[in-house]
Amino acid sequence: MSTENTPQVPSERARHILRVLVEQYIRDGQPVGSRTLSRAPGLSLSPATIRNVMADLEEMGYIASPHTSAGRVPTPKGYRVFVDTLVKLQPVSGQELKLLQQQFEEQVLADGKSLAAVASSALSALTSMAGVVTIPRPAHVRLRQIEFIALSERRVLAILVGSDAEVQNRVLHMERDYSNDELRRVSNLLNERFSGLSTDEIRAAVLKELKQTRESMNQLMLDSIAMAGRALDRGESRSGYVISGETKLMDFEELSDIEKLRALFEAFSQQREILHLLDRSVSAQGVQIFIGEESGYRILDDCSLVAAPYSVNDEIVGVLGVIGPTRMAYERVIPIVDITARLVGAALNSSQ
Repeated sequence: MSTENTPQVPSERARHILRVLVEQYIRDGQPVGSRTLSRAPGLSLSPATIRNVMADLEEMGYIASPHTSAGRVPTPKGYRVFVDTLVKLQPVSGQELKLLQQQFEEQVLADGKSLAAVASSALSALTSMAGVVTIPRPAHVRLRQIEFIALSERRVLAILVGSDAEVQNRVLHMERDYSNDELRRVSNLLNERFSGLSTDEIRAAVLKELKQTRESMNQLMLDSIAMAGRALDRGESRSGYVISGETKLMDFEELSDIEKLRALFEAFSQQREILHLLDRSVSAQGVQIFIGEESGYRILDDCSLVAAPYSVNDEIVGVLGVIGPTRMAYERVIPIVDITARLVGAALNSSQ
C-alpha cells in the first residue's frame, strides 16, 4: 500500500477519532455519532470534544453527514487515510490458511484458467464478496512471427504467433490506410528485428526506438514501430479474468440498487473496465487499493477493489483481487488478497 499520496490528518487525536469512526462504521453500517464514539474503548474524550474534532474532519472532507442523520460516515478520502496509515491488519487465521493451501494443493493445474477459477472462488468464500483473478499470461513466451493484413476503414489485422504456437489476432485502428505490400514490408522488418524476443523485451525495444529523433527514421521504421506498439499493447494482451461470487454483492445495502447492480454486472461481463483497473496493479509492489471514485469508473463509485499481482519466477503474470462495497473489512481483506497472490504464484511455480 502506497502512502505517497495519502491525505494528511493534522493531529493524533483526529487520526484516533477517524480510525475508531471508520472501524465502527465498517462493523455496524450505521452513521456514527459523537456519543457513540465517546463510549468507544480507549477514547476518553467528552462528546463535545469529539463533536469539535468531527466538525474539523468533516470540513477537511474525511467524513460526511448522510441526509439528516446526526452521525457521520467515512468519505473515500477518509477511507484512503484509514487503509494507508491507520488500519490494523488481521493476519489470516491458521484455519483459513490451511483451507487455502489445501485448495491449491489439490488443484490439478490443467491450465491457467482452472487455477484462476479456484483462486477467485477461494477469495469469494473467505471474504463474502466478489473474487476476481486474471488468467495468467504464459511466462517467457517469445514472438515467433508477426503478420499484418489490410482491412477496410484504416484497420489492420495483426496476427501474432508465439513460441508456444498460440496465435493471437488483434484489429488495429491506424491513422491511414495501408496496402498489403506496405504491411508485408513492415512484417518483414519486425520479424527480422524482434523474432525470438519476449513481448516485454519487444516493448522495451520499441520504447527505446521511439526515444530517437523522428528525423533519423525512415517512414517504414516509423510505421513498423507504431504497429508493433499497438499490436503488443499490454492493455489489449490480457486474456480475460475469472470472477466468482458477484451475486454476493447483492447482500450489501449500499449496492442493492437494481440499476447500479445491473450496470456493475454488465461491466463484469464485458470485462474491459475491470481488466484496465486490474492492469494498473501489474507493476505495483504488493497490495493496491482503489476506493470508490479512485477507480475512474462511475459504476465502481460505491465499490472498492483490493488487488495484488502474482508472479512466476519473479515475473508478474497476473493480478487477483476482491471487489466489494467501500464499507469492507479492509483489515481482513488486505491480508487475504496478499496471501492468495503468494499461493497462486507458488502453485504456478511448482507446476513449471
